[in-house]
Amino acid sequence: MKCPYCSCQEDKVIDSRPTDEGATIRRRRECLNCHKRFTTYEKVENLPIMVIKKDGSREPYDRDKVRKGILRATEKRSVSADAIERMLDSIEYQISNSLEREVTSAFIGELVMEKLRALDEVAYVRFASVYRQFKDINTFMDELSKLLKDK
Repeated sequence: MKCPYCSCQEDKVIDSRPTDEGATIRRRRECLNCHKRFTTYEKVENLPIMVIKKDGSREPYDRDKVRKGILRATEKRSVSADAIERMLDSIEYQISNSLEREVTSAFIGELVMEKLRALDEVAYVRFASVYRQFKDINTFMDELSKLLKDK
């Protein structure tokens, strides 16, 4: 493992422990050259999940793309970065447990909306307005009335 401080490739593992319910191994390492410590994570490499977009094209699932959409929806809201990461982990867990190698962008969008609705209603409405492409104020009001009815 290459040291992020001095680029030396000689290090020793100080501590190793499972994280994410055993799906990842976290290792604390110490560089043998500069003696600084850093953390690495080992994860099982999974087959890439392909996303089928509305136009029928396919692209690999991109966690950062989903994160950006969630960050836009939660902008200036009191939603922690940890909550967003937990949401992303949960979404990825549901996708990978679907046992499908291809999922639709609509499936991912619905998962995001479900998680946002439970986390922050304003962020949910923001995301829904873009995702469902509200055409006018009536569609927007319909979504708000559904939200209020469910409360």
